[in-house]
Amino acid sequence: MNSEYMHLNESSRSYIDLPLDERIYKIRSPRWIGYPQSQFVLKELNKLMVMPKTHRMPNLLIHGETNNGKTMLIKRFEKMYPSSENVNGEGVHIPVMVIQAPPKPDETRLYNIILDSLFAHYKQSDRVDKKLFQVIHLLKYVQLKVLVIDEIHHLLAGSTEKQRGFLNVIKYLGNELQIPIVGVGTEAAKRSIATDPQLSNRFKRVELPLWKNDDDFLRLLVSFERLLPLKKPSDLITPQIANKLFLLSEGYLGEVSQILVEAAVLAIEKGTEKIDLTILNELKWEAPSRRR
Repeated sequence: MNSEYMHLNESSRSYIDLPLDERIYKIRSPRWIGYPQSQFVLKELNKLMVMPKTHRMPNLLIHGETNNGKTMLIKRFEKMYPSSENVNGEGVHIPVMVIQAPPKPDETRLYNIILDSLFAHYKQSDRVDKKLFQVIHLLKYVQLKVLVIDEIHHLLAGSTEKQRGFLNVIKYLGNELQIPIVGVGTEAAKRSIATDPQLSNRFKRVELPLWKNDDDFLRLLVSFERLLPLKKPSDLITPQIANKLFLLSEGYLGEVSQILVEAAVLAIEKGTEKIDLTILNELKWEAPSRRR
């Protein structure tokens, strides 16, 4: 194996000799990078998978700033427990279901989203109680263990009465199915859940904070460098480059990823095959606070 590519992991080294367009495609493809807080959250999620059924199931609220890795993390969790055909049983087995909360707290829309995820037949005009019965029946049938509701802060887009009604639905689903509910959202998600004190007490809160310019951030950059198939080492942890990346990203994980992807693509197109200050400056990247 060519020693000049030892800055990459084995998978990334296998992409080096691909045609330029295919290598760029690989760079732009989603990738998972484990880091201490993500591993902690996954551990908390895994606990829910083996939780014995009880009348008061524990729940989890994952909250943090937008574009900071929450959705990627729950997709990772979902991938760890894929659906199966359940050849020894009846029908498909879906241990984890990830859905997105409707734009407004609306009971019928929530049921529609769940039924669509299950490819179930229903009519838009069906009564809400009929849809609820269908949802409960099907989720028991597929042996769902954990329901994840992303963008749960959408609750706040409705009136207090609508919010309360939507939270009652979530509580009912958890009680009736005896499964944990995982809510995922921005900092506003804490306020949305807190509107129902009884339900709020069941939600353990876990935060995905913004990154700091510290050793953990440097370890993150090392992980990224090993995954981006560039022919030359970029040495992203050198102080000038690391500080530049932190200033541009302002500690948002999603920003770090997008910056490095675009910088890697530019480095390939220009033939430099590494990310340096020149490449980062050519991106003309605007930090999140400036875009807002």
